[in-house]
Amino acid sequence: MRTRGWGGDLPRTEDEARERIVAAAMRCIDRSGPGKATLADVAAELQVTRQTVYRVFPTTAELLTAVGEAGATQFLDRLTDHVADITDPRDALAEAIVYTLGRLPDEPYIGLLVQVGENELFSRGATSSRAMEFGASVLRRFPIDWAEVGVDDEKLEGLAEFMLRVLMSFLQYPSDPPRTPEQLRVYLRRWLGPALDVAGTADA
Repeated sequence: MRTRGWGGDLPRTEDEARERIVAAAMRCIDRSGPGKATLADVAAELQVTRQTVYRVFPTTAELLTAVGEAGATQFLDRLTDHVADITDPRDALAEAIVYTLGRLPDEPYIGLLVQVGENELFSRGATSSRAMEFGASVLRRFPIDWAEVGVDDEKLEGLAEFMLRVLMSFLQYPSDPPRTPEQLRVYLRRWLGPALDVAGTADA
């Protein structure tokens, strides 16, 4: 780390430097918009040189990816809070998709993942083991006793993949004419129910 800059408060570790750079990039995006904030803006926000930022994030794409992933984590925290009082698994899964579809257009950080081609959580990368493990970790945070409905850890990853595929299809091919949120909830509860019933059987 440099001995100057950082507003006189040097980061103690590389991880802390990464976190502060990502936070600064988020603030710049909040002010200027995702397509207008520059690396020079981020460096100025931190009172460091661009070379300092490049030492931590060798490419702009790596910085944008880190910002996008941080934004995705924040979004998923809000999603978990949104379904915190829904204990019926069908209702929770349907509401999670409706909420995500409604909120994603207004999530500037997540859009950066698509911009730099690292859209593993919200695109065709849903088939990757990383995305399925991440999706399963999100489902575990829901207020649902998955074991009680017959969904063990292995099946939960399969359910996460199914949910990501459903979400991906709605993102790529929206309903025409568009469904209202309530119409979409009814549709999803109707067809997610059989998927959960299958997941809960012994040989699924």
